[in-house]
Amino acid sequence: MINKIRENGINSQHMYMAGFASVGLSAASWMISRMAEGSGMNRADHWGIFIGQWAPTFFVLGVALRLEEMQDGKHEPTMGKSKMESRMAGNSRMSSPT
Repeated sequence: MINKIRENGINSQHMYMAGFASVGLSAASWMISRMAEGSGMNRADHWGIFIGQWAPTFFVLGVALRLEEMQDGKHEPTMGKSKMESRMAGNSRMSSPT
């Protein structure tokens, strides 16, 4: 399944973004449903929970894709380094004399 997702051009970053979007969409749908509908809190809770359940799935797929990407060498693990530190380390390797 992960290979099919990758073949369609989706990478781990896309899945992580979808997970965070799901969290935001869950809160927004809960608020909108709560204010717009007269059905009360139960209906709003159902909408928020329904959309909120997507987030873990997206995050797990993101992790699975990230592991596949690391095996293929498309991403170098940073081991807690910031993006800036990783870039600086990459630049120093390029500019060092051989």
